Amino acid sequence: MSILQPFDDSYFMKRAVQEAEIAYELGEIPVGAVITVNNTIIARAHNLTERLNDVTAHAEMQAITAAVHYLGGKYLTDCTLYVTLEPCQMCAGALYWSQISKIVYAAPDPVRGYIKMGTQLHPKTKVSGGVLENEASQLLKSFFIERRNLN
Repeated sequence: MSILQPFDDSYFMKRAVQEAEIAYELGEIPVGAVITVNNTIIARAHNLTERLNDVTAHAEMQAITAAVHYLGGKYLTDCTLYVTLEPCQMCAGALYWSQISKIVYAAPDPVRGYIKMGTQLHPKTKVSGGVLENEASQLLKSFFIERRNLN
């Protein structure tokens, strides 16, 4: 019998999916992110590229900024990013420089993701994918189907 961990990757990814749902409601591409340290959420964010008219306002970038302000320093060692879509190369570059310890993503991005683009993360950063992949993928698919039907 396994003991259920209340603060596992699924728990925090659900919080990231909630952020993605907020983005969806705002007409943003539904990507959400949270950053944790010691099982505590220190940053929550979602895409704001449309609202801020800023191509760099990805969920990960917003979360990095919030987390470093919370911590009072520029490095995110001992932190974990939970994000609903595999980071792009821009976000992966910022995550590299932040020295984040772990990245957990839900859905892969086989076209624009950092893996496809060959972008390097910090050598000490651990990565895992596929946590709540179906939920995150469905949200993205619904968003783009809705957008196509509006045009």
